[in-house]
Amino acid sequence: MEPIAVQLNGVSKMRKRRVIGPIDLTIPEGYVVAILGHNGSGKSTLLNMLQQVVLPDAGQIIWFGKEHEGPLPIELRQQIGFVADNAGLEENRITAQEAANFRAYWYPRWDMKLFDQLIHDMEVPVDVKLNKMSKGERRKFEIAAAIAARPRLLLLDEPSSGLDPFAWKVMVEQFRTFMAEGDTTILIATHIADEVKRLADYIVLMHRGQSLGMAEKDMVLDQWKEVWYEGDLRPESIPGVVESSSEERGLVRVITTRVSEAQERLELANNRVLKIRNLELDEVLAFWIAGYAPVQWK
Repeated sequence: MEPIAVQLNGVSKMRKRRVIGPIDLTIPEGYVVAILGHNGSGKSTLLNMLQQVVLPDAGQIIWFGKEHEGPLPIELRQQIGFVADNAGLEENRITAQEAANFRAYWYPRWDMKLFDQLIHDMEVPVDVKLNKMSKGERRKFEIAAAIAARPRLLLLDEPSSGLDPFAWKVMVEQFRTFMAEGDTTILIATHIADEVKRLADYIVLMHRGQSLGMAEKDMVLDQWKEVWYEGDLRPESIPGVVESSSEERGLVRVITTRVSEAQERLELANNRVLKIRNLELDEVLAFWIAGYAPVQWK
């Protein structure tokens, strides 16, 4: 069995407008896990509970095989990195270099050489106060500092917020390089499909405060296909069909989760397959929310 970074058992939290959970979730160590969902779905609350910024009302959280009652011990906090959707105010009046020097005392695994390299690659000014930076520069600093701490668990809330497309590409490469070097587990809370497709190994779908499960990204993207065919075979007799429609000139369009079997059934009935298309991630998520869940990771 793979080592586990974090496990949540029946974790729930009452918020102003809805209850988040109960959430049962197991995050394997050393992977990138994308937590997907609309705004208000519970993504940020989940990340905050994982670092005890917000305490759950019920349930159990286990970090690296250990449960902790009360505040997390400092040794564990030093192994958790976090980039919030909105930067904190504590470091606003110091420069990026001063903030890095301060964090170097806090994080035992802090890598100043790595920080300097990331800051250089992402073109962040080190001698400018953090509150004088643009939103994109501040975001890049926070990401560089989080990576330089070399945490075992890195939590990222909407990491591409405020970044232009070029900066986002640079950041993606930095994450890939970082993941190739170590054993860090990364959780990304996002609603942007491109972040998921480029970075994630697994997807967790959050909807209205509930976790709808966790699945391998490649399996999620490969499982659903749109098939266009010509013939008289009824869609309900085709394996894995979750949606169908009749189009012009006798064409039929179906969405199936079992494309190989569907093709075989169509060929046996002498129906001609004209086109097969992979669904986009947002289309897949709509089916997932509707109850057609992908094969779950165990």
